[in-house]
Amino acid sequence: MIALTLGQNLDCILAGVIVGFSLGLIGGGGSILAVPLLLYWVGVHNPHLVIGTTALAVGINAFINLIPHARAGNVRWAIAIRFTIAGVIGAFAGAELGKAINGKYLLILFALLMLWIALTMYRTRDKQPVAHKTCERHACVYFYGGGTGILSGFFGIGGGFLIVPALMRSGRLPILNAVASSLLAVGALGTATAISYSLNGLVDWRIAAEYIAGGILGGWLGALSANKLGRRKAALNDIFIGVIVLVAIYMLYKEIGYFQ
Repeated sequence: MIALTLGQNLDCILAGVIVGFSLGLIGGGGSILAVPLLLYWVGVHNPHLVIGTTALAVGINAFINLIPHARAGNVRWAIAIRFTIAGVIGAFAGAELGKAINGKYLLILFALLMLWIALTMYRTRDKQPVAHKTCERHACVYFYGGGTGILSGFFGIGGGFLIVPALMRSGRLPILNAVASSLLAVGALGTATAISYSLNGLVDWRIAAEYIAGGILGGWLGALSANKLGRRKAALNDIFIGVIVLVAIYMLYKEIGYFQ
C-alpha cells in the first residue's frame, strides 16, 4: 500500500463522496471522475495503480446500488447476465492490454475517451437510443457486452455511460430497466478489471475501501438530491458534461506537458 498523509486519506473519502454523489444524482459520471480525482487531487501518481484501485471501488459501489433496483424488480436478469458474461471476458482482455501500455499514453487516451463521452452525452441527452434491428437480439447483447467490456477493462472505468445505451440498443430495454441492469455489468466489469490489476499488485485496498465508504455516503446524498431537484437534473447533466470536458482538457495538458 502507498503511504498517504492523513489529509490524503481524507481526500480519498471525499473523492469517493463526489463519485457516489454523481452516480446518485444523475445516474452516471462517477467512474469517469474517479481516476482523475485520485490521480491529480489525492496525488497518487501511478496511473496503473489508480486505474486498478478505482475499478474495484466503482465495481463494489455498483453492486451496492444494484440491491434497491433488484428489490424493485427493475433488473432484467436474463439480458443483464448475458451482457455481463461477454463483458467480463472483454474486461480481462482489455485490462491486460491496458497494463501493457505506458501509463502516460494510457491517461492521454483516457482523456480523449472523456471528451468523446461528453460529446455523446451532449448529442443524445434528449434522445433515446434506437433498438438495433439488424442482428438477432441475443447476439447483439453478447456483441455489445464484449465491446464495452474491452473498453471498461482497458481504461479501468465502470462503463455506465457506455453500458446503459448499449443495453437499450441491443437488449431493447426502457431506460429504467437499462440503468438498473447496467449496475450488474458495471459491478462485474469493475471487479474483473480490479482482479486483473491486483494480480500485478496494482490495487491499493485501503484507498479502495476509503473510496467505497465515501461513495456510499455520496450515493445516498445524490439520490436524496435527485428526488428534490426534479426537472432541474437536466441542467445539472449539462453542467456535468462541462466538468468532464474541463477535466479531460486538464489531463491532456498535464500529460502532454510531461513529455516536453
